[in-house]
Amino acid sequence: MHLHRSGSGLLFSSALIAAALCLGACNRGADKTAKGPMPQAFPVKVQKVELKPVGEFSDYLATLKSRNSSTLQPQVAGQITRIFVKSGQAVRAGQPLLEIDPHKQEATLRSQEATRLSKIATMQLNKKEFERQEKLYAAGVVSRQALDQAQSAYDFSKADVASSAASVREQQVQLRYYDVKAPTDGVIGDIPVRVGDYITTSTVLTTLDQSGRLEAYISVPSEKASEVHMGLPVEIISDSGLPPVKTAVDFISPRIDPDNQLLLIKANIPNTGGRFRNDQAVHVRVVWNQNPHPLIPVTAVSRLNGQAFAFVAEPGQNGFVAHQRLLQLGDVVGNDYIVLDGIKPGDTVILTGVQMLVDGMPVQPQPQS
Repeated sequence: MHLHRSGSGLLFSSALIAAALCLGACNRGADKTAKGPMPQAFPVKVQKVELKPVGEFSDYLATLKSRNSSTLQPQVAGQITRIFVKSGQAVRAGQPLLEIDPHKQEATLRSQEATRLSKIATMQLNKKEFERQEKLYAAGVVSRQALDQAQSAYDFSKADVASSAASVREQQVQLRYYDVKAPTDGVIGDIPVRVGDYITTSTVLTTLDQSGRLEAYISVPSEKASEVHMGLPVEIISDSGLPPVKTAVDFISPRIDPDNQLLLIKANIPNTGGRFRNDQAVHVRVVWNQNPHPLIPVTAVSRLNGQAFAFVAEPGQNGFVAHQRLLQLGDVVGNDYIVLDGIKPGDTVILTGVQMLVDGMPVQPQPQS
């Protein structure tokens, strides 16, 4: 009896040990199947998020005007006989630009000069007569009245000669106006007149532009007038992708135009390299205030059901993983979004492959080149 009980115990113990070994083996196999091999990290371009000043601004259309530009109009009427310059030509101050037919004026000048000489002769005759009457009066031959008449005639003729001389000088000055000359150094603009054209004092002959600073004439709505102040930042926005030209308001009109309720402000524009032209229309940005905000490239943002998301690369147990963030976005500034909420400065935002990422996916950050 004793041997039989011992054999049963041994069999039972062996069965327990086998079951335990089998269970352990099964658990190790299950653990191995559950964990499996670690997925390979997905390479992505990343960028550190920084705070950058972002302005609240308004865009307007402005006109550039030169303080050193002039419109040339004749001071006399007549027919154009010669044009000495071409459009786009650089000229010096005093250089002849065109000639108006001077023949009529020359004839007028000659007539005035002849009249002056005639009056000089009359004056000389009256002078001699006065001197003769003066001697006769001293001798008691003629009356005081005769002497006074001779003196009056002589004085009148002197005044007449002076008046005639002034007329001659005036006609000489007028004759100089028939040669139109450049008032300053500059570049000739369009010349709309031609040889043979009859022009008046209201005819535009050409324009003369000098290199130098321009002024941007900007009209802002009256409701923005309280925010305008001297030194307010202004940027000239280029349509060709060049960096904006930064300047500031240096003139504010004391009144609002009653016809359109617009306030005129001006800003000096440096014209290095002749980038801008007189009377050119440009897009300007008036920056009302500037506050720091985090910015992220538009390529880093994806949208789902009307909501904006971005992925950030964060350290994990075995490297970096992508975590999805819900964003609240502001305006677009250049190629970046203003981030109002969801991403903070110092976060590492993922720029590439955002459509292929899922939350928690291993990534391999690569700095943006």
